[in-house]
Amino acid sequence: MKLARRVSAAIAFGFAALSATALPLAPAHAAAQAADYPDKPIKIIVPYPPGGTNDIVVRLVGKKLGEQLGQPIIVENKAGASGNIGAESVARAPADGYTLLLVTTGHAIHPSLYKNLRYDITKDLMGVSRLSSGPMLVMVNPKLGINNIQDLIARAKAEPGAMFFSSAGNGSSTHLTTELLASKAGIKLTHVPFNGSAPAMSDVMAGNTQVVLDLMFSALPQVQSGRLKAIAITGTARSPLLPDVPTVAESGVAGFDAEVWNGLMVPANTPQPIVDRLNAELKKVLADPDIKTRLDAQGFPASWSTPAEFDKQIASEIKRWAPVVQASGATVQ
Repeated sequence: MKLARRVSAAIAFGFAALSATALPLAPAHAAAQAADYPDKPIKIIVPYPPGGTNDIVVRLVGKKLGEQLGQPIIVENKAGASGNIGAESVARAPADGYTLLLVTTGHAIHPSLYKNLRYDITKDLMGVSRLSSGPMLVMVNPKLGINNIQDLIARAKAEPGAMFFSSAGNGSSTHLTTELLASKAGIKLTHVPFNGSAPAMSDVMAGNTQVVLDLMFSALPQVQSGRLKAIAITGTARSPLLPDVPTVAESGVAGFDAEVWNGLMVPANTPQPIVDRLNAELKKVLADPDIKTRLDAQGFPASWSTPAEFDKQIASEIKRWAPVVQASGATVQ
């Protein structure tokens, strides 16, 4: 019996000693992993079709980032479910810094829009940095005779139910920003969703709907050609690209501010040294004069942030858009 107790005690002591010595291994392994990072190509998942604003930003930034890291950056478009298919795939990817996700304002809207979202952006993913952010243009058909926000408000009140707005889709940032504008202005606009920004703007140009909001990058050519009339900008300041177009707030809707943004995230539990390395390199990329000039020209300026700041922004945006989604009645299974 004494011998058995001694053997058991020795085994227990051995396990305790092994556990105690194993504790430092995880951070040590993470540090070693980060020291070698990156030693192979890095993939950025863009959860939208190629050619859009976000895709262009990622390819522009990714090329420069790859040069600085000494490894190729592979951009892969994985579209579907308004960006959720690609997001879910990254949420389930290895947390090693080799698979990144482009996220947008839409991903902060989705938790309150989708009833059966299969990932949690605040738990399954972690921020690296914001990339760019910018306002949208409020546009109307030039033949309407609406020249500013006050004209729009007056027309909507004079013709209840007769004013229609198009959007890039049910629950999209263009849809909900318009709903927010209508709510703040005290008017009712009827929603007509489309599959993308291009057909939404085309419908206003054709005179079937009267109002549309979209990013500067997509909208500017239509405004410059005279096919759409920009009556306001949704940010806090006028854009140097259209200096004569006032903000919504200075047009009489006090306190209105709505900008869209994008950024990069990685799977949760990615080693912090790797996240910090990516963030530091992105800070250099977004400060590069050529990158800044090209993003400014798209009306979507560079907008670096720390990982913690980006995580905090996403959590804040989720709370901000939830009541707008609820008030709009928008929902997706």
